[in-house]
Amino acid sequence: MTERNRLADLTTARPDPIKGVVFDMDGLLLDSETLAMDALILAAKDLGHDMPMAFCRRMIGVPADGCRALVRETYGEDFPLERFFALQEEHLRGLVDAGELALKKGVEPLLDLLDKLEIPRAIATSSSRYRTDHHLKLVGLFERFDAIVTRDDVSQGKPYPEPYLTAAEKIGVAPADCLALEDSNSGARAAQAAGIRVIIVPDLLEPVDDVRAKALAVVEDLTVVRAYIEHAAA
Repeated sequence: MTERNRLADLTTARPDPIKGVVFDMDGLLLDSETLAMDALILAAKDLGHDMPMAFCRRMIGVPADGCRALVRETYGEDFPLERFFALQEEHLRGLVDAGELALKKGVEPLLDLLDKLEIPRAIATSSSRYRTDHHLKLVGLFERFDAIVTRDDVSQGKPYPEPYLTAAEKIGVAPADCLALEDSNSGARAAQAAGIRVIIVPDLLEPVDDVRAKALAVVEDLTVVRAYIEHAAA
């Protein structure tokens, strides 16, 4: 059975109502993960290091403290960690401000549907408040969410449930009545730990087996999610 057929099977019967939707940001709403990976490689090069893309991808969906620990474990205690991540921010900002940041397929039609159905929505992201607000304003999405939870707003980021629990609380919807949309394993685990059903829309990484097994479905893009929410509201 393909994942798309699996989602189709879910829509043959009326799903539980969806009273709120919580979105990840990078790789789910914004086509930004490739830019972030490129910025990591450029920052490492500035410091005289060759950082493979495969290593950079291990940081996808991981909060800043986890990324720092990963780099320190791999490159040693003498690696200029703070300078490295500062340079990454500079390179990423340059790529974004040069017009390289784009929306993922299906974002605006899905948000239009949530507007029509009057379903509240939030973002739960591992990005900083500065980066989150800057990117969302740049692509015109900042005003389209009822709440935005960043890594700066929680004590424990993904894969812990706090970002999703906080987002659900901010939009006034019980976790069991929410739908989470994620692209990363870390983010999906956070939503699942919060008791929120998850649809995964992979970006650069495919979900691992345990994450896939607990997801409602793994789908190609947000257009498929829109059809599911329409069915849930019918």
